[in-house]
Amino acid sequence: MTTLQNIHLSMLDLVAVREGGTVAQALAIALQTAQHAESLGFTRYWLAEHHNMAGIASSATAVLVGHIAGGTQRIRVGSGGIMLPNHAPLVVAEAFGTLAELYPGRIDLGLGRAPGTDRATMRALRRDRAETEQDFPRDVAELQRLLGPVQAGQGIVAMPGAGTNVPIWLLGSSLFSAQLAAERGLPYAFAAHFAPRLLHQALDLYRSLFRPSKTLSQPYVIVGVPLIAAPSDAEAEFLASSTYQRILGILTGDRTRLKPPVAHFMEQLHPQERAAIGDFLAAAVIGGPEKVRAGLQALVQATQADELMLVCDVFDPALRLRSLDIAAAACTPEPSLA
Repeated sequence: MTTLQNIHLSMLDLVAVREGGTVAQALAIALQTAQHAESLGFTRYWLAEHHNMAGIASSATAVLVGHIAGGTQRIRVGSGGIMLPNHAPLVVAEAFGTLAELYPGRIDLGLGRAPGTDRATMRALRRDRAETEQDFPRDVAELQRLLGPVQAGQGIVAMPGAGTNVPIWLLGSSLFSAQLAAERGLPYAFAAHFAPRLLHQALDLYRSLFRPSKTLSQPYVIVGVPLIAAPSDAEAEFLASSTYQRILGILTGDRTRLKPPVAHFMEQLHPQERAAIGDFLAAAVIGGPEKVRAGLQALVQATQADELMLVCDVFDPALRLRSLDIAAAACTPEPSLA
């Protein structure tokens, strides 16, 4: 049984552009955060593909994976995820094959089946290509072939890419990818950081249908967790108001840059707005050290996750690093008094 003391910690970064800040500053903060996560012993650092969003600078995800991997030494770096409908599998295989050759044993390829943007931007990315339900499973299988050993008579070879066997993860917030990951024997990451409603149902489905594969003998689950930690519950709640403002913007279609915290922000909202933000953050852990430890422990017990992937939107970069420190300390065994 997984316990908090043997859980793997990782981080997902949307590379938020802060109000009053620049994209260059956001990219520098991402690298500093990855270096700090590495120093804390985090397992991996993933970056998410989004497009046409003023407050997110991670659209060129493969480029950013290379930048972060080049600025770190041991931590695994990858996509959380590449939105496969936006890309030809061969292009993805060559990009991540190149990264795997540059940073051997450190690159992950997480795949999502949503476009990660609005319909107009999706058309700009892939022109007029019509997507069907069978495209994602077919594209995943093609990527597995392109990144695997070259087979006799194989007409199209990813170069670089072939033979790198870059680990493929399926990401999801519904039951579709959970079932596909189980059928293919792939590791699975559930996006509870923004869509927690189907968390337990998806994990149950994944585990019950899992078929061992050449790459994975038993199910492996990552759960995304919104985290805001501070020395006190009150300060954590104050810092979390930046996240509350971001989510309200998502819900109302007013996506802007990450804003500084506002005192008593939730109290100023309509009850329906508070409820919607609460639903979005149902898996969030927000508080001081004891509340963080208890919250993470409860989540691990409820999901039996192998790994927690933290999403930490704190406006002040230094206080964001402090949040990671508190989370890491919560997962460290307490010294014995014996």
